[in-house]
Amino acid sequence: MEAVAKHRYLGTSPRKMRLVIDLIRGKSVDHAMNILHFSQKHAARDAEKVLRSAISNIYNKDEETRIETSDMYVKEAFVNQGPTLKRLLPAPMGRAFRVRKRSNHLTIVVATKSKN
Repeated sequence: MEAVAKHRYLGTSPRKMRLVIDLIRGKSVDHAMNILHFSQKHAARDAEKVLRSAISNIYNKDEETRIETSDMYVKEAFVNQGPTLKRLLPAPMGRAFRVRKRSNHLTIVVATKSKN
């Protein structure tokens, strides 16, 4: 069984978010939560919220059977680029520099380990 959680239009650049997401891809949920909780990166806070949401979604999907977090792992985690806001920053001698404020879409898929 698997569940998906998405967070769209996050206000960090996709490159910075990918650094955090690459740390948790394929790890168990307990280990991934520890990595995100104690990470110094600002993007780790948003990633932890999305991971908690994915865990909650898998619990809500099948309420009769209680799934332990030790039996779950991060099956997929990826970051796509969102829209870029273009702003102008005043520069010397009447010029203007373009500032690109990037955003991203974060998707985390959590699945249970099969007991074969």
